[in-house]
Amino acid sequence: MSLFLDALLDSSLDDSIRGVPPGTAPLRLRDVGAQGWRPAAGDMALPVLTLDEDAFAANRDLILAYARHHGVALAPHAKTPMAPQIASGLVEAGAWGATVATLQQAAVLLRAGVTRLILGNEIGGLASGKRLGALLAAHPDADLRAFADSPAAVETLAAAAQAAGRPLAVLIEVGAGRGGARDRAAVDAILAAILTHAGLLVLDGVATYEGAVATSDPAETAANIAALMDRTAEAFALVRALAPDRPLLLTAGGSAFFDMVVAGLAPVAKADGNATLVLRSGAIFFHDHGTYERALGALDARRGFACGGATAADFRPALRLWAEVLTRPEPGLAICGFGMRDASFDQDLPRPLRVHRDGVALSADGLRVTRLNDQHAFVAVPAGHNLAVGDIVEFGISHPCTCIDRWRVLFGLGADGRVRSAYRTFFG
Repeated sequence: MSLFLDALLDSSLDDSIRGVPPGTAPLRLRDVGAQGWRPAAGDMALPVLTLDEDAFAANRDLILAYARHHGVALAPHAKTPMAPQIASGLVEAGAWGATVATLQQAAVLLRAGVTRLILGNEIGGLASGKRLGALLAAHPDADLRAFADSPAAVETLAAAAQAAGRPLAVLIEVGAGRGGARDRAAVDAILAAILTHAGLLVLDGVATYEGAVATSDPAETAANIAALMDRTAEAFALVRALAPDRPLLLTAGGSAFFDMVVAGLAPVAKADGNATLVLRSGAIFFHDHGTYERALGALDARRGFACGGATAADFRPALRLWAEVLTRPEPGLAICGFGMRDASFDQDLPRPLRVHRDGVALSADGLRVTRLNDQHAFVAVPAGHNLAVGDIVEFGISHPCTCIDRWRVLFGLGADGRVRSAYRTFFG
């Protein structure tokens, strides 16, 4: 364990953190599990966001097994939880490394001892390049690869390498819909720019992101991703011609279409014989009750999850939001104590899963979140449901990437529903 992580576990929590009961004396992060808190029993200040640790571990083991089955590697995107304890644990469990989107995220993981990183984003101009260089100089053990999708991005990375005082590995980003070189001419221009910085920049492979070309039409999405994989393979051949002996990377893969990435790029890596395909899936470890529930259902519908008899339906949503019923101001309506400051709402509203009253789990059938204010959730209540003030409602969320970032601490639950760990988040 790094000194940073050890110090993190010794850091103090108090009731300024959501979830910690008022009046709790400051306690160390590593001692949270000894408190015996159960959100379903009202032991914690609500609302609170929790992680089902058994579900998370099962998801981790399943996606790692999938990667081994297909001969690919994983660098989970750390932007989803931005919890160095989690990122470090995934590497210890067998992940190749981690992915970050910003210099701040890279700095957090490097301090936590996660040194093999993919910087999966362009970072801006020369000033940002110098900041990256300073970060790398402060972490001489960093093994970082950075994206470039234009000659201007190459100049940024050259400035970083110069400031770091050592070469920097570059991945040519091919893309559509977001960042990335759009055609062969753009790739040629990037390669030419890199070659002008021999000694500073090293060609290390090709990157893309397939989620940016997805549409609401499954057939169109499949065609778009297949075309993107073809362009990525073409760019890889150009890089290989310029770096005939170097081990290279191919990298892509979110949490919705990674099967199409494997189908399109794993054969390219295998035929090359000196390349690794690295998936950057991050949300898959958390799953959800919304956007990824639908995405993995679609993955099974196209029979995309081939892994020793397992299916994508075996992934389990691991995040829960707990909130109390504050008022029943009129028939058919309950106001619960959470809102836009607590939950994701960009891709579906939270879903009521269970109602907890006096230690008993009751049905949430028919309950539906209709809208959110800053700190209020409007829940439609069907006739005949006896939801009452003080009941604790357990919600599933949609899109973990825009939910966890609202929380400074994520509490891990054991199978008994008690908090057994706590994870600090570092969203800046």
